[in-house]
Amino acid sequence: MAKLNDGGFLEVSGDYRDLIFYKKTKILFDMTYWYKDRYLQRGDRTQDQMQQAARSGKQNIAEGKEDGVTSVEMELKLVNTARGSLVELREDYEDQLMINRLPQWDKNHPRYSALVNYCYRHHELADYQKFYEKWSKEEFCNVALTLIHQADRGMWNWMKAREVEFLENGGIREKMSAARKNARGY
Repeated sequence: MAKLNDGGFLEVSGDYRDLIFYKKTKILFDMTYWYKDRYLQRGDRTQDQMQQAARSGKQNIAEGKEDGVTSVEMELKLVNTARGSLVELREDYEDQLMINRLPQWDKNHPRYSALVNYCYRHHELADYQKFYEKWSKEEFCNVALTLIHQADRGMWNWMKAREVEFLENGGIREKMSAARKNARGY
């Protein structure tokens, strides 16, 4: 994951935009914007709530990854905040299915496996935008729910890996001390 930069203590952690779970939240942000305009009435408070939850899911990953240069704690907190925002968004999409008396697809639904596989393999916005005009409300919500679950699982796995890395390598304080000792020849 993160590497030390030339014996220093600041971590070079890569571009957050390359993380698959970030890409899924970017798709969810776009989908939610489109969904709310198509399926929710203007003035419905749910419109703003869904859009803000989708936005927060995406933005907190970006902020967390940047803050992670100097604080593993802040990085983990913000990525976990993104997870919380996606839980809120998940609840909204589940509510949309419930109030419209539409099914939430599970492993027994004939389209479930194909949907899970598609979302697992496709991480680019264009892979989904081409369907927006074609999807029914039921399809839209179930695709969003699948992406939410996959993004959440990806964030959780990433957080656990970051935990292991921290336990093995320490945080910025340990790295700062080691870099200073190294610079002084200790």
